[in-house]
This record gives sequence, C-alpha cells and structure tokens, in this order.
Amino acid sequence: MPRFPVTALRSVDLGTPDLDRSMGFYCDVWGLSLVTRAAGVVYLRATGSDHHVLALYQSELPELGAVTFRVASVDDLASVAANAVAEGAQLIREPAPNDAPDGGVAMAIRAPEGGILRFVHGDISHAPEQLPSDRPERLAHVNLNSTDVDRSAAFYERALGFRLTDRSKAMAFVRCNSDHHAVVIADAKVNGLNHVAFLMPSLETVMRGSGRMIDAGFPIAWGVGRHGPGDNVFSYFIDPVGTVIEYTAEVLQVDDSYVVRGPDHWVWPPGRTDQWGIAPPKADHVKAAQLAVRYAAP
Repeated sequence: MPRFPVTALRSVDLGTPDLDRSMGFYCDVWGLSLVTRAAGVVYLRATGSDHHVLALYQSELPELGAVTFRVASVDDLASVAANAVAEGAQLIREPAPNDAPDGGVAMAIRAPEGGILRFVHGDISHAPEQLPSDRPERLAHVNLNSTDVDRSAAFYERALGFRLTDRSKAMAFVRCNSDHHAVVIADAKVNGLNHVAFLMPSLETVMRGSGRMIDAGFPIAWGVGRHGPGDNVFSYFIDPVGTVIEYTAEVLQVDDSYVVRGPDHWVWPPGRTDQWGIAPPKADHVKAAQLAVRYAAP
C-alpha cells in the first residue's frame, strides 16, 4: 500500500438558507447528532469517531463552503500546501493551531476550480457508538462537479497524493486510502458540489434509512441501486434546501493490485443505470439539483 499524505475524507461544510430547518432535518431524519454550535456554525457527527462529518452555516443560497481531509502527520500539512500551490492552488490558511471546535492543526487552500479544501491533523475524536445503528457512520465520498475532469483529477493526484482508481466517461474516481474513492469528479458545465455520500453500516441499513426518509416525506431521488466503479450500494435524496445527499454502503476496498479501468469498461446496456438494473433513469429535477450547489464565493 502506498503512503498517502492525505488519509481520509473527514467532513464537509454546507451553507443553507434555513439553518434551523437543515439542522432539524440532519438530526431528526438523516441520522446525525449535534456536537456543538460555535460562531454561527452547527457541527454534526455520525456514529463513528470523527469529531463531525457535517458543519452547517447560514448562507443566502445552498453552497459548499469547504471539504475537510485528515492528513497522516503534521508535517504533511506544509508539504501538501506547497504541492498544491505549485499546481495552481491558493494557500488561504497557513498550518496553524485550529481554533474551531474540532481542534488540532489546520491548513486550507482554494483549489484551482474554486473550492476550499481544508486539512487537519490531531483533530478531536469521539468514541464510536457500539450499538447497531441505521445511522451514518462517516462520510464515504464527496462528488464534485468540474468543467475539466482530467485536470481536476490530476490536481488531486499531483498536489494531494491521491491515486486514480477508475475513469468512466463522465467521472474520475480518486482515493486516499483503501476505499475505492474518497472524491469523485463529475463532468459538468459548472464547478461545485454534485452530492455528498454518507456511509451506512450495510445494505440493510441503507434500506432502513431510506424507509425512514420516505416516512418523513423525502422520496428516493435515485436508486436504490449498485454503482459500477466502487461497487457500492446507493440511495439518493434531496435535502430540504436542495442539496443532493446519498446513503451508501459496501464500498469496494482496493490496494495497489487494483487495475484502473477506463470509459470503455464502464458501460451499461441501454436503459440501465446500475449493476442490478433496478434504479430507474435519473429524473431531470435530480440532475438539476446536482448542478445547483456552487462553491462559496471568495
């Protein structure tokens, strides 16, 4: 296994025009728990050890404020920053003690396409919950829209030390640990957020979580199905302010022996959108929602 300077996707910051409504949804329906509120930001955890997986703040429109990753050592903060700047990023926070509730040492860059990427080491963690649960354990991946998929994937590889795992016609899948992907980069006419995926313990809990969402008045937006690249089960929803989110499970675990496959491999028969052939074609309103959330303005 190669050494990855970035070792995990930790959390995302989402702006919402209705902070109370979004907090209520993610706590009462989606399955996260309140950690704390500080400086106008609501921090929510999953059942795993991460301090938080979602930070919500008030904004005029839904937006992606930042994506946070964990690094292997404090020295990796400086080296990742230097590599990122060399590849066209802007350093917006030098490595320094983090005054946010997650603690540790933090560094942040603005990537060439405009999104803020935040990196932490020594951040505060929780004891994971031990009881069986149909709630998310952690983030599985973040899917980002890009006007130049290959350029963006190359940035993750050269600047951040990720590795390309698969390349379909429309998406590049890059990893920073044994998960098949931590970041997915989707071909689009705009840069921004496509969706955020939350890891569930199993297929069974994806189904139970989906039932809970339906009971609360949030229909499945796409799925349930099983993706090709990554082999993961999926069930997509749209949150109360229009952000696309996903329950997923059974993400493929890979190592250096994994063979990267290209667009010619990842082709479905006509009318099929997943391995099982169960998921219907994605509706136009879902496709629109996956293009609507942009990066927070500088």
